[in-house]
Amino acid sequence: MLERLHSFEEDYLALHPSVIKRHRQSEKRRARNVESKTKLRTLIKKARQAIESKNPDSVSAQIKAVNQALGKAVSKGTITRNTASRWLSRLSRSANSTAMAS
Repeated sequence: MLERLHSFEEDYLALHPSVIKRHRQSEKRRARNVESKTKLRTLIKKARQAIESKNPDSVSAQIKAVNQALGKAVSKGTITRNTASRWLSRLSRSANSTAMAS
């Protein structure tokens, strides 16, 4: 086990069981966080496209989906509450400004 780990990891990784486990856990968490953030970015892009298309039904559905995904990401600890609030605020402000312009 230690030889396999040492062969593909950095040379400065400590070879203690607790460090190896910690590293394994951090890799899993990182993969989960990357997946969550990728999904969030995709939903935000779809919401922006809906805002540009000026379809009010689509916009409200997309913003609702983004809000749910942001809430889940905050509860999992992927992003902070203030970041989620800021992203949602920007989307809502953009949607409202295009609705007022129409």
